[in-house]
Amino acid sequence: MATLHRHLSIEDVVYEPEVVRSSAARQALAVLRIGFGLTFLWAFLDKTFALGFHTGWTTNPDTGAETLDRFGEAAWINGGSPTEGFLLYGTEGKWFHDFFASFAGAAWADWLFMIGLLGIGIALTLGIGMRIGAAAGALLYLFMYTASLPLENNPVIDDHLLGAISVVVLALTLSGDTWGAGKAWAKSHLVREYPVLR
Repeated sequence: MATLHRHLSIEDVVYEPEVVRSSAARQALAVLRIGFGLTFLWAFLDKTFALGFHTGWTTNPDTGAETLDRFGEAAWINGGSPTEGFLLYGTEGKWFHDFFASFAGAAWADWLFMIGLLGIGIALTLGIGMRIGAAAGALLYLFMYTASLPLENNPVIDDHLLGAISVVVLALTLSGDTWGAGKAWAKSHLVREYPVLR
């Protein structure tokens, strides 16, 4: 019995058909991907340094006056907790408040959250590691969605749920290949060895 041997080229191994054939649609998905990526990166930077766009504001309990302390004690680099505010106070009156409040401000939660923000932001902005980045992003969004239940403006859908769906769509449509490093990343030895890193 004869055996047929075929040698595969790099193109054979990493080739994936264009799932979105319209150039305009691919570009729109790339813009959406970069926008989501920069949103995650900005959240990481704001929480790390208390830049004042969400992190760094304090309210005087006596006067109610708000003051901004950029790079102050609310900054993660100065010992502030990036998870405590939302998990403790942002979930008040919500169904799962006790669960989320139980680990608000815990070091492991802060580190996982911040590593997640940075990793998801880099993956989406550069278009590399989109499968893992999208899975992590969707999981983070779903946790935030759960923490927000019951929703205030809609009985089922909010921006967290739409965000989870969007990052999955961005990975499934190979949006990192347009205006990103996705194609080059896919040809790397590491990704050929472990396709989940695509």
